[in-house]
Amino acid sequence: MSEPTGKPQRLRVVVADDQAAVREPLAAVLGLSEDIDVVASAADGSQVLAAVAAGPVDVVLMDLRMPVMDGIEATRRLGEEHPDVAVVVLTTFADDDSILGALSAGARGYLTKNAGRQDIIRAIRAAAAGQSVLDREVQNRLLASVRTKAPMVGQALPEDLTPREREVLALIGQGLPNRGIAEKLFISEATVKTHINNLFAKAAIRDRADAVRRAIEAGLT
Repeated sequence: MSEPTGKPQRLRVVVADDQAAVREPLAAVLGLSEDIDVVASAADGSQVLAAVAAGPVDVVLMDLRMPVMDGIEATRRLGEEHPDVAVVVLTTFADDDSILGALSAGARGYLTKNAGRQDIIRAIRAAAAGQSVLDREVQNRLLASVRTKAPMVGQALPEDLTPREREVLALIGQGLPNRGIAEKLFISEATVKTHINNLFAKAAIRDRADAVRRAIEAGLT
């Protein structure tokens, strides 16, 4: 039996963008990270599915507007066929339809192309760990959209949610990422993740976008 090396596990990433001028430099930059291997690149959604099928793949960095099969449909198909593969959207589009479409299809993260290299790397790591990361602009648009469409402000949450879990849900509803919640509550990010896992299970919350909706409907924001 081999001894552990102590090196971080490398994340296997597919970079999908229909523009080679974006896709290739992005793949090269991500490949410089100590814990990321770019195992394939793709120019459309069908190539993404083929790359993941050839696997193994941990995370797909997904553009939305691509020919043949767009990013939303590819994300939906990945959720059905390869549910263990996380999707982080990286796109120039931050309109309501694109954001809600991608998150509803199962994307764990959503960044605009204004995001820096470290922001993208953090989002990839978070998605691989089962967490969600939303660009600040995306958070604001999502909050505004959900507030406009929320049909039942004041809807009750499960009675067995602890006060801390309610606090965490309220902060998710305000658009804070896990790190921001940890700083606000003076607890560790690992503890935040535990609270999120518990409240998602108790309240049957699917993802971060659903958590924002529930927080608004419950009057927590």
